[in-house]
Amino acid sequence: MSEDAPKILGPLDVRRVMAALPHRYPLLLVDRVEELVVDERITAVKAVTINENFFQGHFPGRPIMPGVLIVEAMAQAAGVLAVESLGLAGSGKLVYFMTIDEVKFRTPVEPGVLLRLEVAFAQKRGSVCKFEGKAYIGDKLAAQANFTAMIADPPTD
Repeated sequence: MSEDAPKILGPLDVRRVMAALPHRYPLLLVDRVEELVVDERITAVKAVTINENFFQGHFPGRPIMPGVLIVEAMAQAAGVLAVESLGLAGSGKLVYFMTIDEVKFRTPVEPGVLLRLEVAFAQKRGSVCKFEGKAYIGDKLAAQANFTAMIADPPTD
């Protein structure tokens, strides 16, 4: 492998995901990383089960994953991509949303599916990163969004 070849990581289990993100149950929405190409893109998975606490109220009799949580799952995948690409896993740095643009929901996400999260860097400038994200059920596009995040230290007390 040449020095110019991209560094590819994966699969990464949930322990490695939790080393990159501060999120924990019930808000950790990335279960596994299938592939991470450093400085480029990530493919991650969220196993959507009927046991998710949000299905109790969204919606009784017709459980559908809230769109904002699909966007959050894409953002968490982006967080893993950014933290791993910048070598910040375990550093305590946080990835904060700055903007969310051009969000589109294409198909409902119901319990019993694997939600595939594909996120790529669109731009990196210092601690600010722009991403393009898509969420799929199989080959069917469920949602997409462009978003910007900032990597920063956590707030102090």
